[in-house]
Amino acid sequence: MAIVYDTYQHEAPARLPLLGATGSARALAWRDGHAVSAVQFLAHVRAVAAGLPAATAAVNLCEDRYAFLVAFCAIVLRGQTNLLPSSRAPQAVDEVMAAHPGCYALGEQALDPAPRGYHRLPLLEAAPVSATDAPWPMVPADQVVAIGYTSGSTGAPSANRKTWHSFHASNAGNLAMLQAAVGTHFTVVATVPPQHMYGMEMSVLLPLLGGVGIHAGRPFFPGDVAAALAVVPAPRVLVTTPVHLRALVESGIVLPAIAAMVSATAPLPVELAQAAERCFGAPLLEVFGSTETCVFASRRPTVDEDWLLYDDVSLHPQPDGTAVEAPQLAAPVTLADIVSLSDGGRRFRLRGRHADMLEIAGKRASLGDLTRRLLAIPGVRDGVVFQLDGGDALDVHRIAALVVAPGLDEHAIFNALRRAIDPLFLPRPLRLVTALPRNETGKLPRAALLELLQHHD
Repeated sequence: MAIVYDTYQHEAPARLPLLGATGSARALAWRDGHAVSAVQFLAHVRAVAAGLPAATAAVNLCEDRYAFLVAFCAIVLRGQTNLLPSSRAPQAVDEVMAAHPGCYALGEQALDPAPRGYHRLPLLEAAPVSATDAPWPMVPADQVVAIGYTSGSTGAPSANRKTWHSFHASNAGNLAMLQAAVGTHFTVVATVPPQHMYGMEMSVLLPLLGGVGIHAGRPFFPGDVAAALAVVPAPRVLVTTPVHLRALVESGIVLPAIAAMVSATAPLPVELAQAAERCFGAPLLEVFGSTETCVFASRRPTVDEDWLLYDDVSLHPQPDGTAVEAPQLAAPVTLADIVSLSDGGRRFRLRGRHADMLEIAGKRASLGDLTRRLLAIPGVRDGVVFQLDGGDALDVHRIAALVVAPGLDEHAIFNALRRAIDPLFLPRPLRLVTALPRNETGKLPRAALLELLQHHD
């Protein structure tokens, strides 16, 4: 039987503000140790917008977060769409540009080689920053301001269109969640790139629409994270990933006081969450979403296994996943995640992913659970279990594993797995590698896993 949903009929205004928080003097960003006000930011945006080429879309390749914010808004004010590839690798950029004939690429750095039609931002310090009588910019609510591409962890990256209304709606949920945890005003330091949808939501939309201050950089090493936190005012929120959290914890570094940490992009082991809270004396919040849906739930994993849905979000379990209804979605979106609901549908628990479910000889397992058991082996620092392409005569697909485990050999790891899982699901082959091919947000693109495995066979 087909399931019929109540279609969201949110009456969106025809136009919505480019900057959601009032106050031209408020600190929108912290750059080179100095605050940049909203009015200074808008002056930079207008100056850049005036020099952009005529086109329908632009690949935003800015690495500096402030430059990205300026470029993002300049592209929007010109009525164009920000194209956000899954990475800045030349092949990924070329594929996105090929899908959007006539677009150009935009960045703040001199690139060699540069994408075709590359437009370099002017030095933002040279842009006019004086107050202006121009009205506060408004954007058509239905304008497609961004097209985000998935990471490719389950196949080829797919395109997802985002309107300015949908970004306003998704930001409201994130802002309410964070304000409940740390208060009305806070400053964000993020280790994730702004091109990723998680980075977009937490380090671009929050300062634009939520009155939140943002650090302009993208710190990578633990010392860089500490230095970035030290130059922004409290209360501070660190937006990061499990990969960065593990590096911070293992470094033993002392961070300036933070009010909260936020994690996403990959499963977060509860042991790591507990260690991070002990080390840094702040709650660790995990958010749940996707490029297709944006964030729609959160939890504190050291306290709750279940996820709490944002306001006005509802889930509908399906045989092949879960349909999501949310204010930022014009129609329900079905994700591959299998969930069970509780608390009158306000909470859910993950039970696996439809695409991750394995069935061999009548027995079932999930790739996520197999990976979790692999990571639980003492001495294993990183690893992944995944299914190979192409099945045998019975259409059974082989399972493979790549493992980072200095000091262990493949035989020892295989024997440890044999004690933890059904022999039918033992990965063959299992290969030791020096590092997994994680992208900037810690995800593992499937094509990169297959290539790495091929080089080790």
